[in-house]
Amino acid sequence: MPMVDIDWLKEHVEVPQGLTYEQLAKDLVKVGLEEEQIHSSQVTGPIVVGYVVDATPEPQKNGKTINWCHVDVGDKYNAVDENGNKVPRGIICGAPNMAAGEKVVVTLPGAVLPGDFRIEPRKTYGHISDGMCASERELGLGDNHDGIILLRNYGFTPDEYEALKPGDDAMHLLHLDQPILEINITPDRGYTLSYRGVAREYHHSTGAKFTDPVIELNEKAPDLTAVAAGTPSDIEVSIEDDNPIHGVPGCDRYYARAVRNFDPSSHTPNWMRRRLIRSGMRSISLAVDVTNYVMLDLGQPMHAYDLDKIEGPIVVRRAKAGEKLTTLDGKDHDLSPEDLLITDSPNGQHGSRILGIAGVMGGLYGEVTAETKNVLLESAHFDQVTIARSARRHKIPSEASKRFERGVDFALQPAAAQMAAELMTKYGNGEPSEHPTDVNNTPARRRPIHFKADEVRRVAGLDTPVNKISDILTDIGCMVAGGGNGEFSVTPPTWRPDLNEPCDLVEEVARLVGYDQIPTTVPPAPVSGAVGLTPDQRHRREVANELAEYGMVETLSYPFVGDADYKAFSYDADAVKPVSVEIANPLAGDRPFLRREVLPTLAHTVQRNLRRGIENVSLYEIGHVYLWDPNAPAIPALPGGVKPTDEQLKALDAGLPDQPLHVAGILAGKAEETGWLGVHRDVDWSDAVEAVQRISDRLGAHLTLSQPAAADVPAQWHPGRAAKVMAGETEVGMVGELHPHVNEALEFPAHTAAFELNLTALFGTLDGKPVQAKPISTFPPVKQDLAFTVPDTVNAAQLEAVIRKAAGDQLESIQLFDVFTGDQLGEGKKSLAFSVVFRSADKTFDSQDSVTVRKAVTDAAAELGAQLRA
Repeated sequence: MPMVDIDWLKEHVEVPQGLTYEQLAKDLVKVGLEEEQIHSSQVTGPIVVGYVVDATPEPQKNGKTINWCHVDVGDKYNAVDENGNKVPRGIICGAPNMAAGEKVVVTLPGAVLPGDFRIEPRKTYGHISDGMCASERELGLGDNHDGIILLRNYGFTPDEYEALKPGDDAMHLLHLDQPILEINITPDRGYTLSYRGVAREYHHSTGAKFTDPVIELNEKAPDLTAVAAGTPSDIEVSIEDDNPIHGVPGCDRYYARAVRNFDPSSHTPNWMRRRLIRSGMRSISLAVDVTNYVMLDLGQPMHAYDLDKIEGPIVVRRAKAGEKLTTLDGKDHDLSPEDLLITDSPNGQHGSRILGIAGVMGGLYGEVTAETKNVLLESAHFDQVTIARSARRHKIPSEASKRFERGVDFALQPAAAQMAAELMTKYGNGEPSEHPTDVNNTPARRRPIHFKADEVRRVAGLDTPVNKISDILTDIGCMVAGGGNGEFSVTPPTWRPDLNEPCDLVEEVARLVGYDQIPTTVPPAPVSGAVGLTPDQRHRREVANELAEYGMVETLSYPFVGDADYKAFSYDADAVKPVSVEIANPLAGDRPFLRREVLPTLAHTVQRNLRRGIENVSLYEIGHVYLWDPNAPAIPALPGGVKPTDEQLKALDAGLPDQPLHVAGILAGKAEETGWLGVHRDVDWSDAVEAVQRISDRLGAHLTLSQPAAADVPAQWHPGRAAKVMAGETEVGMVGELHPHVNEALEFPAHTAAFELNLTALFGTLDGKPVQAKPISTFPPVKQDLAFTVPDTVNAAQLEAVIRKAAGDQLESIQLFDVFTGDQLGEGKKSLAFSVVFRSADKTFDSQDSVTVRKAVTDAAAELGAQLRA
């Protein structure tokens, strides 16, 4: 995000004396430029200017040569000899550029440098070093660590350098004591990636006078219409885009201007170097620094070429299949036919040599060097989509691409080249050409927007006068015509490619009037119609609450599955894939399908917990599954930007897969573990059945279990310990233990239990009728234990149903408490014992009543072959 330096900002807009960065942040946030951070200096002093009195080289045994120096740091900081006289400090310095007579930056004992590096006197190489001569990297000013800072090479004029005295505060001299503001900008406001744009926004926020530097620069730039016919331009340029993206040319303007007889030994002035460094950019050389400075100041990315190394014409074209480029960062890139390239034409071969990827990064050839005397300044306008795709494709985002992909002012190119030429003339003694090249100077004109002032009230709720709306739009740079009847023809400025529709203009008005002025209106709640949760929403919450009360933990998983999941759950992949939804661009290449059951994705969460040492796991998930119908009609491709018709929406729905809601749970490890003297029981099928039974009771669903033949049990379930869950005659799920092969594949404990229910189907079986509450009987209950010997083909649920029917309204509760098998019962027999409670609503149960009910129960049970045990 851009850095904002008040010292730089005030060149374009009047700022009050003593403006703080805190106040600047408040002013900018009013117009949508949010504060990211105010960066304070990591450096504390004393850090001063030092004069090297002498520097004595001392070779060391390790082959290194150090300098034992005496540095004058002013009377305030100089050392004191045994006679009480001020003398230069003794400092060890291993930098190769240290020499007597130089003015350097000295960090004195007590100073703290970035990284909490504290300067203290210390003995080294046989001397006491009483301070340190610092490099750029040590002070956090840049990456250069080849030598210490020599102030004569640091951009000062001869008079400024002469005025530097030992002991002067180098913290202030190098702006190390100044904070800087970092701001966030939204992607649609790329113009604020420049001081020109930020200054304009500060003007909008405070009303401070803003001076657009581009106006004066355009007046100074060469007038190409006045150039005599036949006068050669600086270089021939050809734009040949045979593969525009979405029909938009990759380059609609290429402006180039030469600066000749440039002195490559010229140094970047100190003020420019300082500003670049404070903006997070490394100072490289005057030519490169100038292009970076212009980009930060005006917002126009530029590139400098060695004019003597390139051969015209320059050709702006798309890459060809198989072409490669080594960029300035030393990395090789395979180019795509979508990449826009800057090329030249050596040996008459038209556009054969690649100079760089347009708007992203230059190549190794043609760059300015320490020998460059003639410079070609490139100031072009490139398509946002083209640049964004290239930067992302090659993973080389740059300061230039960051601006181009957000939109650059398409009328800015001559002004930017003029500014760069002036700086290179002033500080590098260059001679700017008066015959620049300007190709394709025909960018699409901005379409006027028909804008009704009432839109501000309708969209934003702001009751803003028409004149104020007109003033705001004019102030942001729009050309506004009309307005007499409340309607305008508004042509946005060239630096605002984001303004294209009336709603964009409403946003600008609201932003500058102030979002805090938009009235808050609470929408009225409907007074008729259905309110609250739908029945399905209520049932879903009931299921989630019941499982949570049972002790299970709800999780969410990604609904993506693949071959590994099919194999672990013993699915037939060839049968499952044709009826599964396949994702065109999956997040993970090995899981390209959407799940048909929740258990495979929930299993990943269980597996992750077990692998992290959580031994007892009880998790559940409520989520959708996706059932693809191969015979479903094709999903139509609907046009964008147009509301679909009802018929189109129906056709869209018809092609979508069925997406029922499921709940699944997995229980592994210990079901009960109450301490070293307590109960320890492993999870088994009964724990999963209990979870399903609780859901049944909570919903009033009367779910039953039906154990299928072993051959009919799905492959992921244990054939002898799994059952279908039935809601009447409708199968709504499975419950039981997972197959040992599944446990082994997933590294689950033995007897891991699970369940999965189709909630959409289950909810459809609920009648939704309210529960009829019955009065509580005030008469005492009668409790009896009934144990029956039954054939082992009879299950407890069948016998319980018979008992309930026979007892009728007299039965208050019934619970199975014992199942027993043994030789004494006989072959093919088992014992089922129930605890039953009888209670009458209108009298006290006597012994005759108990006998009557008991006889009715035993007679009905006998029909199942059950006999009451004594």
